[in-house]
Amino acid sequence: MSASEDENFDLDVSGSESDGYTPVKKKAPAKAAKPVSKASKPAAKPKAAPKKKVLVDKDDNAEVAEIDDSGDEAGPSEPAPAAASGKKKTASETYQKLTQLEHILKRPDSYIGSVESLTAPMWVWDSENKRMVLREIKYVPGFFKIVDEILVNAADNKINDANMDTLKITIDAENNTISVYNNGRGIPIEMHSREKIYIPELIFGHLLSSSNYDDDEKKLTGGRNGYGAKLANIYSTEFTVETADKNSAQKYTQTWTDNMSKMGKAKITKNGKKEEYTRVTFKPDLIRFGMDAIDDDTVALLKKRVYDMAGTVKDVKVFLNDERLKVKGFKQYVELYLSSAAEQAQAESGGAAQAKQTVIYEQVGKRWEVAFAVSDGQFQHVSFANSIATTKGGTHVNTIADQIAKNLVTSITKKNKAATVKPAQIKSHMWIFVNALIENPTFDSQTKETLTLSASKFGTKPTLSEDFHKKVGKSAIVDEVLNWAKNRADRELKKTDGNRRNRLSGMPKLSDANNAGTRKAGDCTLILTEGDSAKSLAVAGLSVVGRDNYGVFPLRGKLLNVRDAKHDQILKNEEIQNIKKILGLQHNKEYKDVASLRYGSIMIMTDQDHDGSHIKGLILNYLDHFYPSLLKIPKFLVEFVTPIVRVRKGSQLINFFTLPEYEQWLEDTPDSHKWTAKYYKGLGTSQDSDARDYFSHMGKHMIPFSVVKEEERELIELAFSKKKADDRKEWLRQLKPGTFLDHTAKEITITDFINHELILFSMADNVRSIPSVADGLKPGQRKVIWACFKRKLKTEIKVAQLVGYISEKSGYHHGEVSLQMTIVNLAQDYVGSNNINLLMPNGQFGTRDQGGKDHASARYIFTEPSPMARALFHPMDDPLFTYLKDDSNPIEPEWYLPVVPLILINGAEGIGTGWSTNVPSYNPMDIVANIRRLMNAQEQEVMLPWWRGFKGSIKKVSEHKYDVTGIVNKIDDTTVEILELPIHKWTQTYKLELEAMCGDKGDGPIKDYKEYHDNVNVHFIITMTEKGMQKAEEQGFMEFFKLTSKVNTSNMMCFDFDGKIKKYASPEEIIEDFYPIRLAYYQKRKDFMANELQEQLDKVSNQARFIKMIVDKELIISGRKKADIVVELKKKNFRPLPKTKKIRAAGETDDIQDDDEDEEVAGASTDYDYLLNMSISSLTRERIDKLLQQAKDKEAELLVLLERKPVEIWNEDLDRFVGEWQENCRVWDQKAVAPGTVAKKGKRKQPTLAAMMRKKTKKEGDDDDSGDDFKPTKAAAAKKKATDDAKLKPARKPASAAASSSKVEPKDDDDDDDDGIPPAPPKKASNAAGKKKAVAKKDSDDDMSEFEVEKPKAKATKKASKAESDSDVEMLDALDIPSKKKPANDDDDDSDMEPPKPVAKGKGKAAPKRKTPEVVEDDSDDMFTKPVAKKKKSEDGSVASGSQKSVTDFFGKAAPKKPTGTAGTTARKASGTTTKAAAMKKKQPTVPKDDDAESQDDVPVKKKPAAPAARKASGSKPVPKKKAVETSDDEMAQDKDSDDDIPPPPPKRIEAPPRRAAAAKATAKKYIEIPSSDEEGGGGAEESDFDDFD
Repeated sequence: MSASEDENFDLDVSGSESDGYTPVKKKAPAKAAKPVSKASKPAAKPKAAPKKKVLVDKDDNAEVAEIDDSGDEAGPSEPAPAAASGKKKTASETYQKLTQLEHILKRPDSYIGSVESLTAPMWVWDSENKRMVLREIKYVPGFFKIVDEILVNAADNKINDANMDTLKITIDAENNTISVYNNGRGIPIEMHSREKIYIPELIFGHLLSSSNYDDDEKKLTGGRNGYGAKLANIYSTEFTVETADKNSAQKYTQTWTDNMSKMGKAKITKNGKKEEYTRVTFKPDLIRFGMDAIDDDTVALLKKRVYDMAGTVKDVKVFLNDERLKVKGFKQYVELYLSSAAEQAQAESGGAAQAKQTVIYEQVGKRWEVAFAVSDGQFQHVSFANSIATTKGGTHVNTIADQIAKNLVTSITKKNKAATVKPAQIKSHMWIFVNALIENPTFDSQTKETLTLSASKFGTKPTLSEDFHKKVGKSAIVDEVLNWAKNRADRELKKTDGNRRNRLSGMPKLSDANNAGTRKAGDCTLILTEGDSAKSLAVAGLSVVGRDNYGVFPLRGKLLNVRDAKHDQILKNEEIQNIKKILGLQHNKEYKDVASLRYGSIMIMTDQDHDGSHIKGLILNYLDHFYPSLLKIPKFLVEFVTPIVRVRKGSQLINFFTLPEYEQWLEDTPDSHKWTAKYYKGLGTSQDSDARDYFSHMGKHMIPFSVVKEEERELIELAFSKKKADDRKEWLRQLKPGTFLDHTAKEITITDFINHELILFSMADNVRSIPSVADGLKPGQRKVIWACFKRKLKTEIKVAQLVGYISEKSGYHHGEVSLQMTIVNLAQDYVGSNNINLLMPNGQFGTRDQGGKDHASARYIFTEPSPMARALFHPMDDPLFTYLKDDSNPIEPEWYLPVVPLILINGAEGIGTGWSTNVPSYNPMDIVANIRRLMNAQEQEVMLPWWRGFKGSIKKVSEHKYDVTGIVNKIDDTTVEILELPIHKWTQTYKLELEAMCGDKGDGPIKDYKEYHDNVNVHFIITMTEKGMQKAEEQGFMEFFKLTSKVNTSNMMCFDFDGKIKKYASPEEIIEDFYPIRLAYYQKRKDFMANELQEQLDKVSNQARFIKMIVDKELIISGRKKADIVVELKKKNFRPLPKTKKIRAAGETDDIQDDDEDEEVAGASTDYDYLLNMSISSLTRERIDKLLQQAKDKEAELLVLLERKPVEIWNEDLDRFVGEWQENCRVWDQKAVAPGTVAKKGKRKQPTLAAMMRKKTKKEGDDDDSGDDFKPTKAAAAKKKATDDAKLKPARKPASAAASSSKVEPKDDDDDDDDGIPPAPPKKASNAAGKKKAVAKKDSDDDMSEFEVEKPKAKATKKASKAESDSDVEMLDALDIPSKKKPANDDDDDSDMEPPKPVAKGKGKAAPKRKTPEVVEDDSDDMFTKPVAKKKKSEDGSVASGSQKSVTDFFGKAAPKKPTGTAGTTARKASGTTTKAAAMKKKQPTVPKDDDAESQDDVPVKKKPAAPAARKASGSKPVPKKKAVETSDDEMAQDKDSDDDIPPPPPKRIEAPPRRAAAAKATAKKYIEIPSSDEEGGGGAEESDFDDFD
């Protein structure tokens, strides 16, 4: 026998020699004679026991061993004799120590399991029928275990010796003898160096001896703890071991008797034949197992274990009772079970032959064998770990079962998405066979029924192959699980069955028939309508037929497609459940009639459009899927048809129920234009009178469906089953134009409905979802572009308003929300959206943070056509297209034809019926290059997908497959940064993935992350643990952080130029399709333009000849009838030109046409109006010469055009497109923040809200510290010079000095840092008196051009000032003191913008960010406070703002030279009174400035933005005006519109004190006074935002 024969057992209970006081496991007190009385004190002081009288009662919790001295009892069921009744035991008698041998015999449960007889269902070998059977047997687990220990030891020897090839087992039940022989390596016959005994004796005769104690060695044997074979010895009356050792050339035989208590002398003989073997023969001690003999059940079980050996031990011949077993390998072993299952099923079915299951077998590596079969509804397994039969499974079984179940979930979902199953439910249908070799296995007990070793410690990872999973997926288990799921669903659906009762509650929208659910229920009809409005129409019609037999129930939208819906979806679908209750339907019931229902029939009342057809189909699908028998009842399902078009002429009326039918009528009726047509897009279009008319002629409008035939059910499945997608494609390809359903038929067959009505919806669904290859647009997008072109949008328009215009003009018949989203999507330009946005995103149209879902509501955002739109869609192509019609009105074209294929530039996604599409985006420059290669007859180059702004990489990995990867960099040992995400992985979504990697309790590989994104760039800084970083590096950052996505080009489906769906294999193929059509349209454009030029040439030539003939008296016009003149003109070969908009637009000029164009003589032709309507002033020689010159020009232009080739025209368009594209990219790049900018700001101190509020207060507060609403707080970082002087001196200085005293609170550089903007360079302070020239240079962050302000040489008039500067800001003469008495805005009509009028007190702070003379440049934002709150006044004293311009009008223009001098004084006097300032501020409140230092401009919020104050008051400070006018175009437009809303306050010139008094008064206050709302007349909403800080 092998040295490894000792069995594995995690000994954590008694048995150790050092554990003398182990709790005794009590047996059932069946034969117990020892009385147990109440324990008053359970052995509280056992140490004193030897000297004191012990207690009579025994403590059950004490460590007591009750054992007879002999230690050799026959069995555990025989209790130890108790002390005589009433006699107390001594402490020594109570506490005893057992030897390990004694303990094993006394407590066998801990070692070999129970020694009691047990009845259980077990697989055993039926020797009579030669097969495995599963039956109830009676056996003793302990007995089975000792035999199994010897068998496993023999199997282990195959691991130790690969040459072992024979295993012989003999079971002699009559003689109670079992023998196990193997011819593997024998046990070394030598003396143990330390124990001084022979090794065979050590192994089989001494406990706790084993070769498995080296835990560092990876062993694949079953033994572990050193008990195995010894237990068989201990529980045997005789135990003999024989072994032959080739090395020592000896044989060894030794016998133990009496439960290993007696050891015979070893017999050592010579081994002349150099044999190697080990044989163990033993006679179990049957008495200890309560057995008289080895019964048949036990023999059958042991034989089964022998067959286990044959199946699990490879390359070994197994003999049972000298008969070789015919089992070779694990797969053949598994067949024994499946054959048995098939025979058993045959017996149960009364002898009917049953097909044996096909076993799916796979060897996984060298250590695992796995087989799979389908069970009968409960999880079954036959498993082995190192040849040990793990009858209760364990981690090895779970590992395999979980893999199979997880994969089966996918297979089952693919086959039927409606089935919601979980892995545990799938396992109940699995039969798993596992034979594994595990390194150092651990079990739940010495009986080794369950493997407990963690899967990660198996030594090998059993990963099943894809082929194995495919075979399993094709097996019967999928259908078994689906049937189980269906049965479960049926049981649950049965719970929601309806019943036939008179009254239903809980459905307020149901208008129930009065007879529903009564004995007259069969006469009742349930009308199912499309929405509430259709219900209203039906209820109006019921006034004709009554409410007793008609009920109405409105459906909310479309019914659920139940054919592939999940069970939970059906259960939770309110519409389905309501219909079931209303009709009284019972699940799975076969209906022969309608007697058990609440209604006898269903009438479907939907719109006559494609969606209405779809709803009819969905109801039909529901009934066919769940209640097919109802569709076999005649006239159970009826449809109610209404006209979609109604035409009238006088009293004549014709109804059309389908559009193709109406279109055919239009073609066949010559005078169709004399009829008035009205489209009934929905039932809501019909009036109550129409409903009464419909219901008055029910026979005409009701068409029943014919009884469904079995073959027609396949058509319904074709239309609605997801499994039939490929068949649906072929079905749709058969659609012929002009197909429609004949509503004059008495019955509608299911075939006709599917093939002539429902098919139209399916095709319309594809048209809506799949773009055209011509322009890359879907119909909704095309309507938007067409409407924008039609409206000739040059300025922005609110998206919500554009939606209304598109709906009105383009015949858009779907929801406005859908159209809003279409517009938003066309305007989006974030990374991953459009490469070219056809509309401008003026507002928040969404970012890459949420993939565009973070866009603002349509009522807040504006749009307009992008310059790229007309670069792509040339206006000269517009007349060439075929335009569609809606309600006889022309709408968008069938398709546009852009200069380059837009489908490739922006890509497309969509899901239709039968088809879906996914076209990635490509680089416009690559596309242009490939088009030009085709022009030059060159081969195209392969293009890779490309998205503007994406900084990651795109690599082709296989045909049609690309990997799109982001950017991740390692910064240090624990930090990485992510600078780009894969396309279509949005920042917010990815953030959730990072949070998951952090772990719920912070125990993940990521410690923390910080975000530094903006709307264009992604920037995560991630801090990782050391282990996390190590794992990420091993796995690869891209894979670890999931920064790779897939792009597939295998599903590029588009409608081609013939309107058929076509699959394109590559973007180059799309260009090849596009090129010839586009080139042909350039020829068409050339022809059209030539025709237009020819018409214009003929026109001017004829006009010249016409005038000349009149002048030369060759043609007399005056005094004649128009008809006669027309006749004569025809005779003289003047060309008739019909009066069309096209001709007029093409070139007819206003000066040639006369105003009396509308004067026509009845019946006269208008084809010569271009001649006859010329004005009298045209009849001159000069006009003749001019027209002749025009004719020459047109002729020359025509000749030039005719010489040009279409390719040349296309190339010009491409050049224009490329130029616009490059400009568009430049603008887009400027808009983007440089990557890492936000992170750089993160390295500096960033401002808190409180700091920003203080800054806001400092910049917008008054210089008055007299305790108004608030006092500005000086920023902590503001440490510039002369703070006190700045606050006090301005009042005492001349006004010019005061004007320059804005350096009082200069903007500190630290504040700039707080805003995250690099600080401006230090600027030179100007002279306080304003006598020196100050040159203010452009700040690095400023958009202003460099300018210079000088002292004026002399007084200048206002107009002179304006003339000196080409700035739109008009500057007033600073020295024009008398102008103070004039109205403040003398030439308001000439000026678009004037500087604001400064307030008297502390007015030096009024300078804005833009540079001024005599102003410290650091003051940029802080200088600008109150002047912006003033409005300039017109001469009549009103505040003027109607001619204000956008701030962009002032960028890049130099400020004019302005006088300084005493102008400041003038300015102070002009605004010295608070009353006047209040009046100004009431009209012009100040807006809190933006925090961004680059554009921190105080802009007025209300009404007239940035209205400047009086010129005369601020002549020395023109530049602040630029700051004042810096406002958005939106606000300017709004303010212009709202000028009339606010009446201007009357001028109060009398109240204003003299200028000098104002200047003197300025010394009293340091801050500008902000008047209260009472002073301003109560304009709360128009006041400064600072009023909110009360």
